[in-house]
Amino acid sequence: MKNKIQPTNKEIVMRDDDFIVSKTDLKVRIIYANKIFVEFSGFKQTEILNKQHNMVRHPEMPRAIFNLLWETISSGHEFNGYVKNMSKTGDFYWVFANVTPSYSHDQIIGYYSVRRKASKKSLDIIKPLYQEMLIAEKNATTKTAIDVSTAILTEKLDASGVGYDQFALSL
Repeated sequence: MKNKIQPTNKEIVMRDDDFIVSKTDLKVRIIYANKIFVEFSGFKQTEILNKQHNMVRHPEMPRAIFNLLWETISSGHEFNGYVKNMSKTGDFYWVFANVTPSYSHDQIIGYYSVRRKASKKSLDIIKPLYQEMLIAEKNATTKTAIDVSTAILTEKLDASGVGYDQFALSL
């Protein structure tokens, strides 16, 4: 289903008081999606449940950001960051995401994510950074794309003296 969706240039802007909430199992299949998730994704609840969460991933998201997200949460830590998602119609929407591991008896059993509207101010910083990362990924080989893109992110973070989480929260 995801591969058939063609991205559009139409942005869907979240309302200030919206929160997109989802839960996944360890294989990142959606086991819960709130009505705001359903609304912005454009999918029916039945089309979302038990599907891979990356069904809403926009192709203009740097792979390095998702690599960082999964490294962070699979090691038991919380991730905060900016994500461009794509709806069933191909329209896009930006979110500020907080993703945390869910635990049972000290074992990670899945992931919980709450997303809210990303501010214009933060996107003015994130969009050029992600664009630079995307260009680097596209110009690299499949094998080196994430490393090349991560190097750009690391350089930016080192210059700021913070990690990605602190960087994202400071915007």
